[in-house]
Amino acid sequence: MIPSIIARPPGLLASAADGLLLSPTTGAWLLGLFSLLWIALGLHWGRRARSLDGFMVAGRNVGLALGTATAMATWVTSNTTMLAPQLALELGVWGMLAYSTASLGLLLFAPLARRIRAVMPHGYTSAEFIELRYGRAAWAIFLVLSLFYALTWLISMGMAGGLLIEALTGIEYRWGMTVVLGVCVAYTVSGGLYAVIGTDFLQSLIVLVGLVVVGGLVLWEVSVAEVHASLVERRPMLLDLLYPAALMALFNNLLFGLGEVFHSNVWWSRAFAMRPGVGAKAYTLAGLLWWPVPVVAGFLGLAAPALDIGISRPDMVAPVLAGTLLGELGAVLVFVVVFASIASSIDSLLAATSDLLTKELVARRMPGASEARLRAVAAWTVLGTGVLAWVACLPKVGTLATVLFFAGPMVASMIWPVVAGLYWRRATAAGAVGGMVAGTAVGLWVYVAIGWYAASLAGALVSAVVVIATTLRSRERFDFARLAEGRS
Repeated sequence: MIPSIIARPPGLLASAADGLLLSPTTGAWLLGLFSLLWIALGLHWGRRARSLDGFMVAGRNVGLALGTATAMATWVTSNTTMLAPQLALELGVWGMLAYSTASLGLLLFAPLARRIRAVMPHGYTSAEFIELRYGRAAWAIFLVLSLFYALTWLISMGMAGGLLIEALTGIEYRWGMTVVLGVCVAYTVSGGLYAVIGTDFLQSLIVLVGLVVVGGLVLWEVSVAEVHASLVERRPMLLDLLYPAALMALFNNLLFGLGEVFHSNVWWSRAFAMRPGVGAKAYTLAGLLWWPVPVVAGFLGLAAPALDIGISRPDMVAPVLAGTLLGELGAVLVFVVVFASIASSIDSLLAATSDLLTKELVARRMPGASEARLRAVAAWTVLGTGVLAWVACLPKVGTLATVLFFAGPMVASMIWPVVAGLYWRRATAAGAVGGMVAGTAVGLWVYVAIGWYAASLAGALVSAVVVIATTLRSRERFDFARLAEGRS
């Protein structure tokens, strides 16, 4: 029964009837409709994922259109549509632009995708590359950091789904979060990367159209000039281009975005899945198409003070603003856009994490296992990863920013080991290990002592110094042909 799962937090939202922008009945119908839609589409597109290659890398035959759509849809996460307004509300203009710098992650990964496909034509995971390039010690550290980041990303998106549904409809946080995670697990278990890429194509279209409509309707209600005048009068700090915390957040987010993309198996699996010659083009187009999304979303955060809208949680700016200004239509649009963006990222992360666990841990303990057996194992790891994320989401601790950026120093510390390993013959295992360990340690100290907005910056700088210094002193000459040979 719907009434038993309704929560009505006082003062969170405002409407005439019951404090909600969408009625519980409407919310339940929307949630059920989109859940059935994604599951049906995932099952349809996932029918081709019968083999291990089909489940993990979509048969290595993804073209430009689907490749661009899946890269963009995966990067338009709940953090893009909900965290970008939060950064703008808290840090101003630079905060709005800070999140948009994550587009450079996709743009700069474009040449790496071409390189990855060329040197590892039969590869599966980013961790496989690290082991072949640097050895077991670096592989173990990389795998731990990657899996921790993957879980952190999953937690932030699961939280966002539960918070959104509760804020708009009153459906209790845990129920909404459970449905969002459960739907993504259902079709990813069935169809692997085939199902993920197929649903991503439609989800990317929904996100783009929805944000254009929401942004246009907000501008219809309040002009850019009115927003600027209100900020000058009430919150001038948000317009200060020399605001120290905002400047640090700008570069911190840039390096965080690079680290997220460069190391994560989410993006490596797509590089392996795309046809030869497609990866660089797809990631370039995805980066260009993605850039305006956080700018539009961030503008909602800047517009909130001008509209005298009270915000009880900074990561709820987008749904509160759109729903208050545009009524039920705005609430429905936000629901659809964020639900699509959440699903497009959770499914990708589930598939990529399953690949890591299956190929890097389970398969090593199953020598001689058939592809059919490993494909079944991969499906079970998707389910297990989803359950673990669900358990971690239950406490609802912190905001989206604090949860996500805790992993910032870890991912930033992996930028240079990956880049150096792909291009520099003299890059060493000692440099890779030292860069990841020192960068993570210093970055986490900065996270605690200064704040999340400087942690990734510190981790990336320390890692860069270690990797570059050891490379310049090295006399090694790595043979890149060993990457194509794979593991013995």
